Amino acid sequence: MKWPALWPTGLLALLLAVLDSHWSPPASVHALPGPASWTTGRKLALREQVRELWHHGYDHYMKSAYPLDELAPLSCTGRGPNWLNPADFATNDVAGNFSVTLVDALDTFVVLNDPPGFEDAVRKVIRWVSFDINTKPQVFETTIRVLGGLLSGHLFADKPGQAFHLPWYRGELLTLAHDLGVRLLPAFQTLTGLPYARINLRHGVPKGESIDTCTAGAGSLILEFGTLSRLTGDDRFEKAAYKAFFALWNRRSDIGLVGNTINIFTGLWTHPEVNSVGAGIDSFYEYALKWYIMSGEVEFLDVWQDSYAAVMRYSRSPDGFWYRNVNIHSGDAQYGTMDSLAAFWPGLQVLGGDIENAVKSHLTYYNIWRGFSGLPEVWDMNYRQATSFQYPLRPEFIESTWYLYRATRDPFYLDVGERVLHDITIRAKVDCGLTGINDLRTNGRDDRMESFVLSETLKYLYLLFDEDNPLHSDDSHWVFTTEGHILTLDPTFIRPISPARRKLRRVESLECPAYNPPILAYDAPEDYSRDTGLVGGIVTRTDFEYARQLVGRTPSDNESLWWEPEGWCTLPKHEPYTYDFVLSAHGEIVPEDPRPSADKLVPVSDGYLVHNVTGIRVHIVSRLDGKGYDIAKLGPYAVKTGQKIYFNDSELLLAPLDGGPRSRPRAPEIEVRLFLEHVDPLLQLQALDMHDIITETIVPAATAFFGGDPASRTRPIRFGHGAGVRVVHAHDNALGCAPYAAPLDGAAVAVFRGECTFLEKLVLARRAGASGVVVLGNEEQHINPTAEPQDLAAAGAEVDDVAIVILRRPDAELVADMLDAAERYGLGDVRLVVERWDDGPVAAEDDERQEKGSGKKGDDGPARVLFLNNHPLINTRLLV
Repeated sequence: MKWPALWPTGLLALLLAVLDSHWSPPASVHALPGPASWTTGRKLALREQVRELWHHGYDHYMKSAYPLDELAPLSCTGRGPNWLNPADFATNDVAGNFSVTLVDALDTFVVLNDPPGFEDAVRKVIRWVSFDINTKPQVFETTIRVLGGLLSGHLFADKPGQAFHLPWYRGELLTLAHDLGVRLLPAFQTLTGLPYARINLRHGVPKGESIDTCTAGAGSLILEFGTLSRLTGDDRFEKAAYKAFFALWNRRSDIGLVGNTINIFTGLWTHPEVNSVGAGIDSFYEYALKWYIMSGEVEFLDVWQDSYAAVMRYSRSPDGFWYRNVNIHSGDAQYGTMDSLAAFWPGLQVLGGDIENAVKSHLTYYNIWRGFSGLPEVWDMNYRQATSFQYPLRPEFIESTWYLYRATRDPFYLDVGERVLHDITIRAKVDCGLTGINDLRTNGRDDRMESFVLSETLKYLYLLFDEDNPLHSDDSHWVFTTEGHILTLDPTFIRPISPARRKLRRVESLECPAYNPPILAYDAPEDYSRDTGLVGGIVTRTDFEYARQLVGRTPSDNESLWWEPEGWCTLPKHEPYTYDFVLSAHGEIVPEDPRPSADKLVPVSDGYLVHNVTGIRVHIVSRLDGKGYDIAKLGPYAVKTGQKIYFNDSELLLAPLDGGPRSRPRAPEIEVRLFLEHVDPLLQLQALDMHDIITETIVPAATAFFGGDPASRTRPIRFGHGAGVRVVHAHDNALGCAPYAAPLDGAAVAVFRGECTFLEKLVLARRAGASGVVVLGNEEQHINPTAEPQDLAAAGAEVDDVAIVILRRPDAELVADMLDAAERYGLGDVRLVVERWDDGPVAAEDDERQEKGSGKKGDDGPARVLFLNNHPLINTRLLV
């Protein structure tokens, strides 16, 4: 049901008043921000506040800590490796005595548009940094912070024609990156190809080193290692990272989930074998998508799509607002906690094109932030409370906020950013830099400024308010790494897809669907096929309050100020992201055929051809463009992006509904002719303003697998036969979901899709005396409705002599215009006739000797796709 059309005028006025409100920081924290208040001047002022805060941290690092790795802002000193305690992994995994904060911050100068600062930092790195040191940092942290920083700095310093090109530069940063990469390579010398978690940069892997590693640590190296190989021509790095990545993916469970930790010797997942989108796995998903964006390597696109589908099916909570820790084999929930690292997930969803789900999960983190003025490290969703209260100024939440703002341009996200900036400034800014928070309840501070504060947190916050930043208009294939470094590959370094693979894949356009804001009221409430009207923002969503209730946050006075006694919220629900079916032409339960023979299923040049569907298992996945589903797995075969599945099983047209003897085929698609009755042939000459009126048209229509068969010749019904039937449109019952006020006297009633089932529309029309129903659909593809057996039994024989057909959106709009014109100008009735389809399934009743498959239409009409449970499968084609 499209509820906004039912909103009273007074409530709309209230919402418009709310949209003009202004959020001001903590003294009066408002929940409903106002877009009118976000002037260019306000955004620039906040951008400069972020710049000042960044320099406050960076300048104090250079003054009090450089050339050590990190700043200790409370004691105004530097921090390096803990030489006395090698087991201090929290320190030593990051601090390798190579000025990590300086290297990590290199490309932030690019974002801040500070060429002098960039040049000074590059000179300092070249002068001081060396990797011939006796320290044992973590391979993952060193790769993302140091190797990534060096590569990004090199790309800008070495590229002519832009502000950060350094004429004196001779590739010194790339030389350092290559030296570091060579020192990291011994970690990959294992039977599985999975690297050790830590390595001594001077002596290699020490004896007794741990043989367990996490999925993110071993599988999030391809961006940096791949870029290093492409820039240097030394392919050892990309090969090592590639092997490690697929060593993990190829060990996924039967339901497509990877675990959190793995033994690098045996290749077995370690207890408790859980999957999540947070710590330990997070950037594995990120690098699958981003390396595809950078390099065009389609294998990584396949991993992203398959892994995302598995996460959305098993890890996503039933309400769709958060992601659980689940068992990798069963998909059952294991823990009810989520960590702050998982706040990156909404941003990755935006990059992958799933903005709707990104909005939901971001709202959950937003409400947690509002409860603490920071994001606790661990949150328990069952008890609705934090279990770990540290906040080391992590960037993930503000990163997702930036992605969502760029995708939606909703000012709500600017308000979120302003709140974050205020909270960080108040809580973390000290005389000597920026400090992490040990306990958000007491604001107990940690004497440490992590390098990611300068390389990520404040970088994303700056970009949020800098509308005109060159990155926002750069449409090349650049990405942010998981440490916020800007990497891209010149087209000369992109490996073209081979002609054979291109022919096989036929990769379709992968543009992300545009964001559609919620509609508060429609231009034409009676016409549900027109999605135009007064639009709102994130705060006008009906599930906006649900996210606050979900985490148990008490509403502020300002939030409750706008509540209405008659108001209501939506309890969220979502369609499953994936389905699995074992196909059967006749609807009965059949055993799965795990190895279908060539008589059933064969590969063809651009996909697969199915001659017999019986027993073939299909795995279907939701499309992000909202147009339906795709088959992602067909029997033992993985179906790649751009491939098609052709169904040539004529038994699909002969499926009985009740399991009884096989009946004659019911055509899934017919053609109907609509025309204006009693039209003066000189009408268009007499009224020049009516020259566009359509007086006759023939359109394809989908049939339902219940009710009367509109194309039957052996048992004809009144609908569409003889001289045709009159088509009427009941304006007071536009959806056809309520009893009709007046008898329909054998007419076919045109209704819009929505609110009730197709069967209910047909039953109500039949009770009013209609001969059938014409549904003006809002889908681009045809839908062949089905009904549950118990619903058909309840309807009984009442619907056997009436029919229902469904029109695609373009045809529905044409017919709606035709009905409106006939009524407006008094042109007489619109009548409907079912056309005889002599070359298709309808003719089969007159010629039992027709060969199987002769019902294939020409290529001039719309593509005919397979439907499963009313879900259109877009990458299928019906040949029967």
